[in-house]
Amino acid sequence: MKKLFFLLLCLQGTIPIFSQEQKVFTPEGDTSLPEVLISTTRFPEKKKNVVQKVQVITRSAIAAANTQNTGDLLQNTGNVYVQKSQQGGSSPVVRGFEASRVLLEVDGIRMNNAIYRSGHLQNAITVDQNMLERVEVMFGPGSTMHGSDALGGVVAFKTRDPLLAVDSGKTIFNGGAFMRYSSANNEKTGHADINLGNNKLGLLLSGTFSDFGDLKMGDNYTDKYPDFGRRKQYVSRINGVDSIFENPDDRVQKFSAYHQYDILAKLLYKPNEKISHLLNFQFSNTNNVPRYDRLQDIRNNRLRYAEWYYGPQKRNLYSYQLLADLNGFFKELKITASYQQIEESRHQRDRGNNRRQNRIETLNVGGLTADLRKIWGNHELHLGIDMQLNDVKSKAFGNDIVTGTITPLDTRYPEKNSYNTFGIYAQHFYKFKSTKLVLNDGIRVQGSWLHSTILDQSTSFRPFTELKQNPIGVSGNMGLVYMPNAGWRFTGGINTGFRAPNIDDLTKIFESSTASSQIVVANPDIKPEYTVNAEIGIEKRFGKWVRIEASAFYTRFLNAIVKAPFTINEQDSIIYDGNKYQVLAAQNEAKAYLYGASGSISVIPINHLTLMSTINYTYGRYFRADNSKIPLDHVPPVFGKTSLQYATSKWSAECWLMYNGWKKIEQYNPDGEDNAQYATPEGMPSWTTVNIKAQYYVSKNLTMQAAVENITDRNYRTFASGFSSPGRSFIIALRSYF
Repeated sequence: MKKLFFLLLCLQGTIPIFSQEQKVFTPEGDTSLPEVLISTTRFPEKKKNVVQKVQVITRSAIAAANTQNTGDLLQNTGNVYVQKSQQGGSSPVVRGFEASRVLLEVDGIRMNNAIYRSGHLQNAITVDQNMLERVEVMFGPGSTMHGSDALGGVVAFKTRDPLLAVDSGKTIFNGGAFMRYSSANNEKTGHADINLGNNKLGLLLSGTFSDFGDLKMGDNYTDKYPDFGRRKQYVSRINGVDSIFENPDDRVQKFSAYHQYDILAKLLYKPNEKISHLLNFQFSNTNNVPRYDRLQDIRNNRLRYAEWYYGPQKRNLYSYQLLADLNGFFKELKITASYQQIEESRHQRDRGNNRRQNRIETLNVGGLTADLRKIWGNHELHLGIDMQLNDVKSKAFGNDIVTGTITPLDTRYPEKNSYNTFGIYAQHFYKFKSTKLVLNDGIRVQGSWLHSTILDQSTSFRPFTELKQNPIGVSGNMGLVYMPNAGWRFTGGINTGFRAPNIDDLTKIFESSTASSQIVVANPDIKPEYTVNAEIGIEKRFGKWVRIEASAFYTRFLNAIVKAPFTINEQDSIIYDGNKYQVLAAQNEAKAYLYGASGSISVIPINHLTLMSTINYTYGRYFRADNSKIPLDHVPPVFGKTSLQYATSKWSAECWLMYNGWKKIEQYNPDGEDNAQYATPEGMPSWTTVNIKAQYYVSKNLTMQAAVENITDRNYRTFASGFSSPGRSFIIALRSYF
């Protein structure tokens, strides 16, 4: 395996595009292809002019990947690591940063909110990948244009817009539908969308429903750990008694099933070529999603929990966007006003205890962004403002599942919270035509206003009744792109990121998943986090047939917030829920650092055949107050993807490998979110999966897809995950277009 990693070092590729509309083969590395435009720069910009590495996943590549959710789609690139605590979860990791340190956006609207935690998140899967026009992943700090949280990068989802008729008086009506089945979890997904439009008004409607059964892990184990991850026992309540039962098939991850549905509606009005109005509605909802990793937790040598599940994850988004060409100094204007309603909850009950604990959070998030662009000569200037208003209400109660008695319970956050931000930025591009250089530079200033109020301190371990913070953060970027000729491209730059502490950082109380004897308490003295990042990149194209890319980065992480031992009233342990716990709290450590490299290759040895490969490496450490150095959490092992694809105008096929290196136990963070208890005593073993898929264009209106993933039935988990990945899975899908 090590030889394979060294062989693939500095190699990375992207999937060629084959869609119902574009079936003629063209090499992905062909420099005669149209310029790739990216939108993570707010306004469309040529990818080659941007210093930071950006990966684009197109609509046809999304359909070809045929994944179950957006997390799987990101992992399929071979450049984004994804952690899972349950089947209904996917937490992207970008350059060793995760969760609240990676900014998620959908249609230019922030998904990160006041209670995005620093642990592992599942919010990415609330975006329906079946209605995406594209996904853009920006690697490295993106705070200049995107604000707080973009320490490691930005994952920007762009949903499809309504299509308009080209000619006046004409009306278009089209759409599509598909059905998919996967054997590893008996997945059954159905999707349909329709588009109706004339030359000024367009309507797009979409719906997706997915039902996921209990997922079955692989049966090909490493010789040293033949029982790794097996679900041998589970808790079930029979005749009012919680009992432990033997699992008849210990490869089936019992109580991991859930279902989800997503709805999207867009209305576009474009009275002329200079102005457009877009209304956007999105709704995502699940049923109860079992927190599978917690259902494995052991106390006194027996399964601890009878129940542990997330309540329905609800996300409503309403937005209006104005795009206009102007006649004044600035030539383009984009305004986006948005409103989001979000609800999430946690429910848990110990085995043998009739009292279920219920904690419910509701958020109302208002947003407004306004962006202007001016192009003159070789200059391009973007100016923008960004305002976010978060209102968070937290409630909690215990209920006896037998008697129905309601009892008080400490809330996850204070009962009333507000978290508001306002930022202003400027981003500039200068294109030196004579020297073939492109300058990227920009600056952003952002303020945050946080206010939390505790109404009932009798159930709280918080050293305050009211908390206020209003830090101001400054970030910037500067870099150069050098393109001496069509075959070479060099990049180098420095950029900074910042993240203001949110409600979750400052006020959360929860039992740590790292050990059953630790509890994390509130710490009102946390300060903003900052990153200073330097990176270089190189790209070489050999005609139309070979492309090689490599990049390297070094990041200083200042005021890094990590979990570390803490005291309350000069005590390093407390009694909570009848048990004694060591006290931890989120704290700013003086210094931390990360560095890493990634690479790629795309080779087309003959027409119709493409070989692609990726590799990624990250290393991170931080220094405690006593100057001892320990691993930084969230840092994945070496990982990547290698693919061989053959395609014609009628059909295509691909065989690919996904692979991860070892994450040794001494490389785990002892107090953070690496979840060593869900690994082997030596850490998380390396793994490789072998996969194959094909698609056949039956007609211009019908496509058949089939795949066998994890052909060798390898048993494995991704690093920091408490949930095992699918074993051998047979997948079939039918896609129709009209």
